[in-house]
Amino acid sequence: MTTILKIDASARGDRSLTRKLSSHFVQQWMEHRPEDVVVERDVGRNPPPPVTEDWIAGVFTPPHDRSEEQNDLIALSDILIAEVAAADIILISTPMYNYGMPSSLKAWFDQVIRINETFSFDLGRGDYPLAPILSGKILVILTSSGEFGFATGGAREHMNHLVPHIKTCSFYLGVESDDCIHHIGIEYQEFRDDRHQRSVDDANNGVVVLVERLVNMA
Repeated sequence: MTTILKIDASARGDRSLTRKLSSHFVQQWMEHRPEDVVVERDVGRNPPPPVTEDWIAGVFTPPHDRSEEQNDLIALSDILIAEVAAADIILISTPMYNYGMPSSLKAWFDQVIRINETFSFDLGRGDYPLAPILSGKILVILTSSGEFGFATGGAREHMNHLVPHIKTCSFYLGVESDDCIHHIGIEYQEFRDDRHQRSVDDANNGVVVLVERLVNMA
């Protein structure tokens, strides 16, 4: 049985293109494998709180030494990490905001990338002391952007601080290589022309193809 962790980061509701894409992915998946589990985490509507000094102190305190207040501060982080640990596929749908990720999605990453939970730290490793604890995850990134050309070789590749950031962070969630990452994006949203509609159609068709490929690997 496969567990999918579906994370929606758009601040929009029914108008969100990325929410529609992630719902399309889940619908297609469940048609193939109705016995599988989907866990939904809507950070767009319910953003995690930002990291604070007290939160940092809590996560760096050994569990047996934490105060009740510290345990309360990191309780949500514990829940979010458990969701990641249980997932086989991490499905992130997110718009591009100001060429990067929404603050709610960044807050989610800050809550789940945590020392001794999703990564270890050992200066004995030399210049690369951080190492992921989790492994074996597949990451699917579904995005939308108002402009276009953010892919490799595109006119705005250098302005894309969304997908590369997610890919970098995902290494500490158990996504071991680029071969385990799949990205489908909608572009031209602000132009509202035929190019945008083709991009929407291509993305929806791409989801169908991707689901079929991943189902055959599951």
